[in-house]
Amino acid sequence: MTTRMGRSGTGASALGEFLRMRRQAMRPEAFGFAGRRRTPGLRREEVAQRANISVTWYTWLEQGRGGAPSPTVLDRVARALDLDEHARTHLFQIGLGHPPAPKGEPSDEVPASIARLLAAFDAIPAYVKNLRWDLLAWNSAAAAVFAYHSGPAFERNLLRRIFLSEPVRAAQPDWPAVARFVVGAFRADAARAAGTAMGEGVDALVDELCTASPAFATLWQSQEVVPFGQGDKTLLLPGGRALRLEYSALIVDGRPDLSLVLYNPATAADTALLREMIAAQAATHPP
Repeated sequence: MTTRMGRSGTGASALGEFLRMRRQAMRPEAFGFAGRRRTPGLRREEVAQRANISVTWYTWLEQGRGGAPSPTVLDRVARALDLDEHARTHLFQIGLGHPPAPKGEPSDEVPASIARLLAAFDAIPAYVKNLRWDLLAWNSAAAAVFAYHSGPAFERNLLRRIFLSEPVRAAQPDWPAVARFVVGAFRADAARAAGTAMGEGVDALVDELCTASPAFATLWQSQEVVPFGQGDKTLLLPGGRALRLEYSALIVDGRPDLSLVLYNPATAADTALLREMIAAQAATHPP
């Protein structure tokens, strides 16, 4: 049974309305279609021709019939309607409930606006990671708390750090729980990377960690999936002190392969401790 919803902006009716409005906004002559018309825009059969799908199937999409379309069909329709990347993402969101998979080989270059944002968070640890959980950029606060640095790529992968670095493991008060969460959250990103240019790199990393870490191999086989989203994190520091942080992970607009992760001190005492760590970092490692 096909689900239809009202004016909430979701469901089959939203998809049909979006397709119809975008079709009617197109100029036929710009796409080689001539002749007098009673209504503006392209005809349904012309969009279907450009998308290389049947007229019946395209008509059903506009009418909210026939069930959910496949990503391949939506991608063809997006090209047929000459949608830009933002409109294409919206099409997938209302048609399938999620954004499209990243296209092509994703760049490891962090958008300049995000890099400036990282620098502006001078008292909030923040970093950017990709679907393979490689650290692509971080601010000085994150360097102070997590000991991030511009070392080899091996050391700039969050999964390798969690499972193969003894100092990182020792800083987790409940490492088994952290490891279980990390693998479950990574599995969700691995699924998003599947079928993209980054998928092979993700598969290679999984194979590497399954070989190097029996704990990772066991957790990976459990098939557990959890959202990264937001939550609390506690780090054990030298001298027996603990730093508690609240984190949030945000998808970078226009780059669904990138996540911006922010850590905010949980209490005033944590804020004071964090500032102390940042000052120590600045004294020993000037910008």
